[in-house]
Amino acid sequence: MKAKITGNRKFTVGEIDPRLYGSFIEHLGRAVYEGIYEPDHPSADDQGFRGDVLELVKKLNVPIVRYPGGNFVSGYRWEDGTGDKAKRPKRMDLAWGAVETNEVGVDEFQEWAKRAGSEVMMTVNLGTRGVQDAADLVEYCNAETDTHFAELRRKNGFEKPFGVKVWCLGNEMDGPWQLGHKTAEQYGLLAAEAAKMMKRADRSVELVACGSTGWSRCGDWDYEMLDHTYGYVDYISLHTYFSNKENDPEKYLAKVEDANDYINGVAALCDAVKAKKKSHKTINLSYDEWNVWYHSIEADRENRDADRWTRARHQLEDVYNFEDALVVGSMLMTLQNHADRVKIACLAQLVNVIAPIMTEKGGKAWAQTIFYPFFFASNYGRGTALRALTESGTYDVEGRKDVPYLVASVIYNAEAGEVTVFAVNRSLEEEMELEVALEDFGACALTEHTELYADDLKAVNEKDAERVAPVRVGLRPDGKILLKKHSWNMLRFKTNG
Repeated sequence: MKAKITGNRKFTVGEIDPRLYGSFIEHLGRAVYEGIYEPDHPSADDQGFRGDVLELVKKLNVPIVRYPGGNFVSGYRWEDGTGDKAKRPKRMDLAWGAVETNEVGVDEFQEWAKRAGSEVMMTVNLGTRGVQDAADLVEYCNAETDTHFAELRRKNGFEKPFGVKVWCLGNEMDGPWQLGHKTAEQYGLLAAEAAKMMKRADRSVELVACGSTGWSRCGDWDYEMLDHTYGYVDYISLHTYFSNKENDPEKYLAKVEDANDYINGVAALCDAVKAKKKSHKTINLSYDEWNVWYHSIEADRENRDADRWTRARHQLEDVYNFEDALVVGSMLMTLQNHADRVKIACLAQLVNVIAPIMTEKGGKAWAQTIFYPFFFASNYGRGTALRALTESGTYDVEGRKDVPYLVASVIYNAEAGEVTVFAVNRSLEEEMELEVALEDFGACALTEHTELYADDLKAVNEKDAERVAPVRVGLRPDGKILLKKHSWNMLRFKTNG
């Protein structure tokens, strides 16, 4: 099969915001306890954070991490995670049926984020709490005044403000599963008032309003909610989880096309409200939950009462296979190709809970299959996204026709003097002979071809067996670029001007 990618220096999508490569830590399962925090672990630092996990997170180069939820946040009292640990209350986590000990909270997480080289993307509880609590948390985190919550932060040992700039106005408030679920009007009015108070506490903060949860739910909620909040917020959230419960690889690999529709649809809704209000402001998108999630759902359902009301229940511990890595890699290209509107994105989540990093209590930490496409995208996908024109064969699946076999993105890093091309061959049977045309760059030389491939789509990585790992492919003397069947690839070109 032959295919072609064309990228022209003059035809750009937009600058990639580094926050496109964000992630997410929720108080859920073993994401916090036995994930980022395990004081008795041999690698634990002075704050009880696992050093081996921190090193893997640093490799991913994650610039921002959303916290503390997720569904968890809609029942969370932020004050519980501040001050003297010996005096912190244990609470029932009604979202996930666990006990929250509050050993880690706002105080500790902002410190972990610094050590990980990340910023915090804080979520406020607009489910069971309200506008005053949200404004108080902004004061606690960001104020330099001599007022109550800023002084409380100082009393707790933090003289300097945390400087949290991005804030989510609740989580998935359109969903009936959410604690404190609201209609679009109820949420829109509440979010607008919270936004006004939070920006009065700190004018520099950026705010994310809850969009509808998933492409299938998108529409009236988003439009009505934005009608109330448009003048006060900066972003609208999108959430997507991909599944292959049908065990149909071709259909599964095609599902990323839904994300294209979702992004375009939400952007259109934002612009419709913009036109209605005669506004000069553009609302951008925060794709702050996305990943593959289906492997653990049935087991979690069967064991929903096991270990209930305990700390760090084993929940949502998907073990990812190679085809999951292809989907994650393709989704990253989709985000890059929408860099003009998608400014923030969070792979959900980061450790143990539907995550690229897994840990064993007291033991090892290791990289799952999805770790690698994220690693390369985050480290080499910085710069300007060019419009990637692709030519390839297509296939049909239930619900969608003409799915291209080739998924690609083209990133120009002027500072490094290179163009990085990411590409997935979705064909399950055929190798792809790829032509890459980089226009208006002068002569370009291919300097690296890195490949992620496994003959077995179901191959997984375990703590003592890494079956899916990147490999440097030798460059061919004839200059041909060959992409194996069902493979993820990164091609780096040195530019000449």
